[in-house]
Amino acid sequence: MTAVIKTGGKQYSVNKDDIIIVEKLPDEKGNTITFNEVLMITEGDKTILGTPLIENATVTAEVVEQDRAKKIIVFKKRRRQNSRRTIGHRQFQTKLKILDISATGQKKPAKVAAPKEEKVVKTEAKKEASKKTPAKKAAPKAAAAEKKAPAKKAPAKKATKKD
Repeated sequence: MTAVIKTGGKQYSVNKDDIIIVEKLPDEKGNTITFNEVLMITEGDKTILGTPLIENATVTAEVVEQDRAKKIIVFKKRRRQNSRRTIGHRQFQTKLKILDISATGQKKPAKVAAPKEEKVVKTEAKKEASKKTPAKKAAPKAAAAEKKAPAKKAPAKKATKKD
């Protein structure tokens, strides 16, 4: 039986008793992990494809080891500047052993919904509430008396001298 599972943003094709290396998982050595994101299961000639996942399908695995991957060398060089820099990176990873592949998984018991009680609605109360008197319009405000600008005084006439 072969299954395709999704973990760590990648897809892995696994068989029972396979040992695979995946992105770091938070579990400790010896713990059991169940993968619910199963994309495809093949058993002999029979193939089950998910859309996108297969409901109730599970893959069970055991954590064998928590480790770090081989060092990746990162070399940066700026030409004609006599500038070089070498750094490295080691990615954390988890080694898993596949214990079981199940197409049906464990079915959860279906919850039985209790019948809903019918609510008695008083139609008379709603009619009374809907017959509200319309709100009165606000009384018009008394027109404010227009303020008159103070009268301008005519400039005083200058007395002209007559010879």
